[in-house]
Amino acid sequence: MERKYRRLFSSSASPRRKPGPKGPSPELIAAIVALKRRNPHFGCVRIAQQISRAFGVEIDKDVVRRVLARHHGPGDSGTPGPSWLTFIAQAKDSLWSVDLFRCESILLHSHWVLVVIDVFTRRIIGFGIERGSIDGVSVCRMFNHAVAGRTLPKYVSTDHDPLFRFHRWLANLRVREIEEIKSVPYVPVSHPFVERLIGTIRREYLDRVLFWNAVDLARKLEAFRDYYNDHRVHRAIAGLTPAQYGGARGPAPAALDHYAWQRHCRGLFELPIAA
Repeated sequence: MERKYRRLFSSSASPRRKPGPKGPSPELIAAIVALKRRNPHFGCVRIAQQISRAFGVEIDKDVVRRVLARHHGPGDSGTPGPSWLTFIAQAKDSLWSVDLFRCESILLHSHWVLVVIDVFTRRIIGFGIERGSIDGVSVCRMFNHAVAGRTLPKYVSTDHDPLFRFHRWLANLRVREIEEIKSVPYVPVSHPFVERLIGTIRREYLDRVLFWNAVDLARKLEAFRDYYNDHRVHRAIAGLTPAQYGGARGPAPAALDHYAWQRHCRGLFELPIAA
């Protein structure tokens, strides 16, 4: 009896191990911290999904948040973000979304970018780029360049920009046997996927790189397209990449005690891979 109470209440007794899960391994902690250090803008959800894809280890975003809070600094559990409408895209490649945005080169020349995204897989189909002012003919040329060599969808979703009401644009869709679907006027959430993609391109890439001209911009956007489609996990499709969601095979899992880092977009993003 004395030994029992001595073990329970004596300060000199060795502390007993607490029951329950023991937490992530040191190798997993090191991988999480390294991924965050190399990609500071990644949130906890993205890191958890990227770790799962790279190492084949199921990990919750709250575990990532606790690891970063203890080993890296103030944690960021990530925000759930806006809930996108799931409309129309019931089959692969049945609906693409198209939209335009403008950016400036290092010489302060304006360039228009037309981006095409497959709504089902979230895959970037391609980009069309024009410098300066554009009209309906330019938009047709940009769209044709972006979709060159691709199997065309049944539908294309666009907003109410006057450029998408130009007769050349409508004639181009008729020739390609594509039906156009218009978003709800003045309601960006009715055209969510491409609007979110444009924000991602600006926030994660174009706001952090410089380009000289249309050729340089096209080259850098193609590099981002390869990274986005094949390597960047997507929260809305259960942590898969758009290529994996479309049926491509994923990479072989890496070992937590032996892995390498793969650089994308000239080192702007670094992701773990099997060594």
